[in-house]
Amino acid sequence: MSTPVFSDEIRARLEVDAKEIIARYPRERSALLPLLHLVQAEEGFVSSKGIRFCADQLGLTTAEVTAVVTFYTMYKRRPTGDYHVGVCTNTLCAVMGGDEIFTALKDHLGVGNDQVTDDGKVAVEHIECNAACDFAPVVMVNWEFFDNQTPESAKRLVDDLRLGKDVTPTRGPDRLCTWKEASRILAGFPDGRATEGTQAGEPSLTGLRLARERGWTAPDPAALPAKDTQEGGAAS
Repeated sequence: MSTPVFSDEIRARLEVDAKEIIARYPRERSALLPLLHLVQAEEGFVSSKGIRFCADQLGLTTAEVTAVVTFYTMYKRRPTGDYHVGVCTNTLCAVMGGDEIFTALKDHLGVGNDQVTDDGKVAVEHIECNAACDFAPVVMVNWEFFDNQTPESAKRLVDDLRLGKDVTPTRGPDRLCTWKEASRILAGFPDGRATEGTQAGEPSLTGLRLARERGWTAPDPAALPAKDTQEGGAAS
C-alpha cells in the first residue's frame, strides 16, 4: 500500500515554505527538524503524509524521517489539542507540587498522559523539565510559561482554555497562540510577538540585582592567570 500524501494544494503551499527553510542550511538534511514543525503546523501532528513530504523535500527515506520523529517528544504522532499543557514533573517541580498538579489535571479532564479531551481543546503531558526551576512548579501551554502553579490554578487554567477565554502567560506574549501556530513559529516563521510581555521574572533577575547593588563584576579575562595549553601542564 502506497504512503498517503498531501493534496496538490497543500503540497504546493508547503513547498514554498519548505524551500525557504531548506535554504537556511548548508546541508539540506539539517532542515529536517524545522520541516517537521512545518508539517505539524499543518495538521497539528506529524502524520504519514507529513513524513512523506519531509522525506521528499530532503531526499531521505521515510524510515529516516520516522526515526527522528519518534525520538523527539515535541513531535506528536496523533492529533493533539489546540492547547498542549505540559506539566513539569522533574525533581524540583515535583517536590514543589508538580506531581500533584499533573494528577489533578488528569482527573479533572478525564484524560491520561499525552491524551486529549473529548472536545479536542486540551492535551496534558508530563514534561521532564521546563528549564524554569526558579518558578516551580511550572506548567507550559504551547510552550509558554505559567509559573508558580497549584492544582487549583492549573484546573482554572485548563477550564478557561476550554471555554475560549483570554489567557495570558506569566512570562512572554500577551496571549496564547494555538498548538498549530506554535509549531509554525518553531519552523522558523515568527509571529512578531517575541518581545511582548514580561521577559524575565524577579527570581531570574535576583542575582543581577544583587550584583548591581553590591558592585559585583565579573573578572577581567585578561587579568586571569594563563594556563599551559599542553595536556597535564601546570598554570604558568
